[in-house]
Amino acid sequence: MPAIHLSNQEKAKRHIQDPASQRLTWNKPPANVLVIRKIRDESLVEPFKELCRFLVEEKGMMVYVERRVVDDATLSQDETFGSIRDQLCTFREGYDDISDCIDLIICLGGDGTLLYASSLFQGSVPPVMAFHLGSLGFLTPFKFESYKTEVAKVFEGNAAITLRSRLKVKVVKDLLQRAHQQQEHNGLLPPSHSTSEAGKVTLQLQVLNEVVVDRGPSSYLSNVDLYLDGRLITSVQGDGVIVSTPTGSTAYAAAAGASMIHPNVPAIMVTPICPHSLSFRPIVVPAGVELMITLSPDARNTAWVSFDGRKRQEIQHGDCIKITTSCYPVPSICCHDLVYDWFESLAQCLHWNVRKRQARLADDLSDNSDTDN
Repeated sequence: MPAIHLSNQEKAKRHIQDPASQRLTWNKPPANVLVIRKIRDESLVEPFKELCRFLVEEKGMMVYVERRVVDDATLSQDETFGSIRDQLCTFREGYDDISDCIDLIICLGGDGTLLYASSLFQGSVPPVMAFHLGSLGFLTPFKFESYKTEVAKVFEGNAAITLRSRLKVKVVKDLLQRAHQQQEHNGLLPPSHSTSEAGKVTLQLQVLNEVVVDRGPSSYLSNVDLYLDGRLITSVQGDGVIVSTPTGSTAYAAAAGASMIHPNVPAIMVTPICPHSLSFRPIVVPAGVELMITLSPDARNTAWVSFDGRKRQEIQHGDCIKITTSCYPVPSICCHDLVYDWFESLAQCLHWNVRKRQARLADDLSDNSDTDN
């Protein structure tokens, strides 16, 4: 696992870490590389084979790939790739733990490949190098045409790094309270009967983009309470709420009207989805606080929650979702630097601030000319 060198020069001056000083340095040369390829995209077969051949034959790396990628019919029928395929180490998501043996992750595809790579590492994450071979590519700054040169630079070290914060999420199910509510409903217990037993943590994971709580298939408004460090700050009545990282601020949150935050800003964004209020604006809270979301006591329906678009499940009365900043960010390797890469993505992927330019004023412009166009 590499070390990320943080210069203390600016910190000593202003007590604020300069993001530009975040560099990748290797304690020892990388040996094990995980290659993540977008599934069900035949256009990525050839780039995948090229990269694996380069890493195995020219760089002498141990390459890890998913079992389902190696079992792809196109690869298994390619006799010229057979010798390389036999040298690949395979794993299965949810069965094999590779978190302690990977030095570098290389993603081939769109932003989903980086989100998937993040989900494989629930603790410390190796540096991620993402090549744009997908449909959007906001998080994938590298062009595959120059992959040999770019990969060689990363192996040499001293690359710029963006530390993309993640959210640590816990889903707590109050199973005992739910059972007692059902017994009360069936007349087996008096309405005053209650329990003080704590709930059970049924899910704990790291999220790179966002946690989304929505009303699901119900026709009623979602009605959830939002707590900040144990204090109720507001109730959300609408289609739901998005709790996102700065990385996720350019995803679903941006579509819901939130501001876009640079990934080096330590913050958590809370964005309502179609709130039934004219004054509910997205807010940004400090990284490190604990947010908790529960169903309001008078909510007419349950809610549904998903994490980076995965593991969608129902939230009922008595359940809660606890969210805070994870101590395990995703080190994303920059193509140029963390400022240029981010603004380039805003311009290329989201067409940020695209407008037809005004013509320059003529030298003989008269006082009666229209200056508004």
